[in-house]
Amino acid sequence: MKTHHLRTHRSDENLAREGQLAWQLAAVAVDPVDVEDDVADMVVNRVIDNAAVAAASLARKPVVAARSQALAHPVSIGGDGATVFGADAARRTSPEWAAWANGVAVRELDFHDTFLAADYSHPGDNIPPIVAVAQHLAAGRGLTGRDVVRAIATGYEIQIDLVKAITLHAHKIDHVAHLGPSAAAGIGTLLGLDQETIFQSIGQALHTTTATRQSRKGEISTWKAYAPAFAGKMAVEAVDRAMRGETSPVPIYEGEDGVIAWLLGGPEANYEVPLPEEGEAKRAILDSYTKEHSAEYQAQALIDLARRIHDEYPLVLDDPDRVESITIHTSHHTHNVIGSGANDPQKYDPDASRETLDHSIPYIFTVALQDGTWHHADSYAPERAHRPDTVALWRKVSTVEDPEWTRRYHSLDIEEKAFGGRVVIRLADGSEIVEEIAVADAHPLGARPFGREQYVQKFRTLAEWVLEEAEIERFLDVAQRLPELGPDELGQLTLTAAPGALNHVEIPTGLF
Repeated sequence: MKTHHLRTHRSDENLAREGQLAWQLAAVAVDPVDVEDDVADMVVNRVIDNAAVAAASLARKPVVAARSQALAHPVSIGGDGATVFGADAARRTSPEWAAWANGVAVRELDFHDTFLAADYSHPGDNIPPIVAVAQHLAAGRGLTGRDVVRAIATGYEIQIDLVKAITLHAHKIDHVAHLGPSAAAGIGTLLGLDQETIFQSIGQALHTTTATRQSRKGEISTWKAYAPAFAGKMAVEAVDRAMRGETSPVPIYEGEDGVIAWLLGGPEANYEVPLPEEGEAKRAILDSYTKEHSAEYQAQALIDLARRIHDEYPLVLDDPDRVESITIHTSHHTHNVIGSGANDPQKYDPDASRETLDHSIPYIFTVALQDGTWHHADSYAPERAHRPDTVALWRKVSTVEDPEWTRRYHSLDIEEKAFGGRVVIRLADGSEIVEEIAVADAHPLGARPFGREQYVQKFRTLAEWVLEEAEIERFLDVAQRLPELGPDELGQLTLTAAPGALNHVEIPTGLF
């Protein structure tokens, strides 16, 4: 890997293209290096993972709304259109709207892959816009599954490299500001675009996808699911404009009125961005990890720890009155984003939205501790959140930052990097239960790492309510053959709901 030094430049410095981060990102996108077999296998896993969580969310209101918006738009004339999860495979729409609908379906349950470092990310959010464009242009450009794999590897590489180096959340900028550029770059790889065109599309995508983190603060709204879909849609449109010769603000990162100077660390800020050397394989996807549980990633290990404590101390924890307090010693990020350090009273409110509860480790830990399990729907049900013994115990849970867990969270050593914590349960009789966990069970270094078998089982479990068995098997066959798919098969990377499975869903109306 090489390191790109990033700082603000005055306009009179006339920073050359080669010195701009967007140009260097575009260089990664145009590099024709082969995708290694283990990376291609992981791309397949993440395509299956995305489809699994999308299937589970097909009847949820934000997904229904996004799908209805997408299907209100016809196929654009430049290609054959793209498919929408849940709809018949023959029903296509314009690629930017397919990216929108499918992006919301993937993101709604907070249940797909993650990478955490200087900032947060769900790099699987790159997949919907890349696949949508591939389906739209497959026939006209002869695009294949191998092209899709290469594009997804680019999207993951660029987003993860940006996340390793540039903190957005510290400046209250939402993490999708790294997604717009990565998705645009991935689409550039897919289509074999030249470096200048990809450079311009990255700049436009970044410029249009910077937003505040209020969408993840306080009363968290349904926009949390829409934010990455919006970034994907903007990336598709940015590439379209750049292909037509339109330009972007330059230099977008480094300009004296640019992103670093006014949205991030300021005119004096410096960042060191790791990027692959020319000819170096794009392997960043292997640094990311998926979720076994539908909750914010920093809750994954703590859910596993709660399950373990539930099994080991069943009689101690059956009555909230026996517990004086529960303190979770964890990283700065976990404490301040999903813990009591956020100072969000909504994190302790039984009437809070699902989006808020999946960012409340006091709630999540309480339910997992009491139930010994975690379910993507049942664990968030209003009746579950209102259970009196749950509310009583929930309000005894707090988090504190532990410098050692913060250090491990930020470690660049994958063997040491951790997202867990130490839990101290103080009982009314003065005794304590003390347990800790470093990484989730499903993490590559965890007790039960996810492999192809687990990804496939996750898909089967989450899709069985809405897909016929034949459709489940059809999709799994196509997805697992992704690197070998021809242009006529890319349209099969979709999910068609079983007849009548979504009949109960009310379709909202709007402008379109």
